[in-house]
Amino acid sequence: MADSATLSVTMLGAGQEVGRSCCVLHYRGKTIVCDTGVHPAYSGLASLPFIDDLDWSTVDAILITHFHLDHAAALTYITEKTNFKDGKGKVYMSHPTKALHKFMMQDFVRTSSSSSDALFSPLDMQISLASIIPVSAHQLITVCPGISFIPYHAGHVLGACMFLIDIAGLKILYTGDYSREEDRHLVKAELPPIRPDVLIVESTYGVHTGESREDKELRFTNLVHSIIRRGGHVLLPTFALGRAQELLLILDEYWKKHADLHNVPIYYASGLAKKCMAVYQTYIHTMNANIRSRFARRDNPFVFKHISNVPQARGWEKKIADGPPCVVLASPGFMQVGPSRELFELWAPDARNGLIITGYSIEGTPAKDIMTEPEEFVTLKGATIPRRISVDEISFSAHVDYAQNSEYIEQVKAQHVVLVHGVNVLLRLVSSCSLSIILHKAIGTLADKPPQTNDVISGLLVAKDYSYTLLDPRDLRDFAGLTTCSVTQRQRIVLGVGWELVRWHLEGMFGTVEEGLGKDGVPTMRVMGVVDVKHTEEHELTLEWESSSSNDMIADSTLALITSIDSSPASVKLTAHKHSHGSHLHKHEHPHANAEGELASMTRVQRLAMFLEAHFGEVEFHQPDEEGSDSEEKEAGERNDEEPSLLVRLDEADARIDLISLVSWKINKDHSI
Repeated sequence: MADSATLSVTMLGAGQEVGRSCCVLHYRGKTIVCDTGVHPAYSGLASLPFIDDLDWSTVDAILITHFHLDHAAALTYITEKTNFKDGKGKVYMSHPTKALHKFMMQDFVRTSSSSSDALFSPLDMQISLASIIPVSAHQLITVCPGISFIPYHAGHVLGACMFLIDIAGLKILYTGDYSREEDRHLVKAELPPIRPDVLIVESTYGVHTGESREDKELRFTNLVHSIIRRGGHVLLPTFALGRAQELLLILDEYWKKHADLHNVPIYYASGLAKKCMAVYQTYIHTMNANIRSRFARRDNPFVFKHISNVPQARGWEKKIADGPPCVVLASPGFMQVGPSRELFELWAPDARNGLIITGYSIEGTPAKDIMTEPEEFVTLKGATIPRRISVDEISFSAHVDYAQNSEYIEQVKAQHVVLVHGVNVLLRLVSSCSLSIILHKAIGTLADKPPQTNDVISGLLVAKDYSYTLLDPRDLRDFAGLTTCSVTQRQRIVLGVGWELVRWHLEGMFGTVEEGLGKDGVPTMRVMGVVDVKHTEEHELTLEWESSSSNDMIADSTLALITSIDSSPASVKLTAHKHSHGSHLHKHEHPHANAEGELASMTRVQRLAMFLEAHFGEVEFHQPDEEGSDSEEKEAGERNDEEPSLLVRLDEADARIDLISLVSWKINKDHSI
């Protein structure tokens, strides 16, 4: 693989999960790593990507898309604890990402340093930070001969970038987490002007399509207000950076418009609060036009009028919990430890309080578990507490949903698409997006006739060693070394009616049935060419068919028909009365059965009369004379009786069936129609 002309994409994390993002690109002897995150649901070495699968000294560059822990927190471990430092690799991220990454990692080290499985020391972190090269959006960066990249705005959080990477002429767009919706402070993800060969794109929300930003904000503020009105506290678990700033902008604006809320405090509970806000105010120029214009008017949107930081005194959580209604944005967003977890444990037993999950929750974290609304919850100290607090989810996570993601994929027009960063949704997203798969070849029977424009080709897609082959199922053994099998299903039925009566009903439902002896010498009727009905015992039938979606439906309808024969009114009439085909049932086909060739008109009439007689009793045949129909009936019913018909005598009325048009009408006892 040292100088392979084939691009290798290896996911050391976040292939089919959300967490520890780490994507390795090998091409023409060059190696690029995109993102190096940890998994928030685990700790220590278990939280890292599968770093042992890569010789880190061969890495030419590490590109970090944004500062979130699941995309950047393993960077220090890789640069300081692996052989990455023995090579010539460089680390790149945007200017805002580097500034915010520093604070995130300081907090990460602080919260994990007391643990026995801490990944690195504060000194390791400082050394790693010094090696990071900051870059600007739209800046062409040449890493080394044969490797260059351009960062583009990705939305999502402040400083987030997607990278258009060029490795020896092969262009790869790696999106990381991205958002195509411009919110209150960030620009939306950009569409690079250059069409890439390969698109590596997130699929966090799979086939889920979210509500509009306006509807989401309205539902969020209404929910917060309703919790306050009922005398409760509102807990919003968020991370110190990213979505917290968006929520603060929404809440501050809403509080301004509602005077009854001016005495209700909003607390921003994070040790990074002041540092983070300073960074946001520094990088106003990277935000959207609304924020930049307000700042130009000396209206700094990040100087909030109704938001305050929580007091730093120990035990503030208990004081707030015992106080009047308030809103608290508390980190971390996944509620593993820290202020958000402590406040939740204090507020959970009170039904007046409300918890609103405002971001994407990773599997295995308390934030994800609490969304199932368990009746009890285990605290960090191991105690069990009742959960009466209301739980709602209104996601402001700034990931693309299905509609936005599929549209972006179509707009990028990459020849190859790799979906990452998703949980059990990748195949559904592939099928829903109708992504074009570039096949290396279609062989066997499918290749006999070259397809024309707009032809639909159907077959089995066989993947092996990153190549795809489209095959007719019959060619699997010859071309792929694989075999197919079929499933034969059998259903035994105990039935107290005769074989001829079963045949009569099957013909009525399905037309002509093939009748004969099966391979095992048992009398058999074949329905629709797929389901065999076998007379295996005197009062036992066996249904047998080769299973498929269509065959199963035919078998189900056959089974339903047979099991209803003994209670059918037609069966009762056939077996209880001697009419033209009562005692000689085996000599006649069902009147609905198909026949060979053209039936004589009288034969058709006889069969129809037999069918009606079996169901309703006596049937009269009316043949009009040459002079026309009965004048009295013609006047009463305004019907032309100049065609032959059958008359069925019913209790309340008579029914007449025109044998030419097969139109029927009811004649009441008073001769009205």
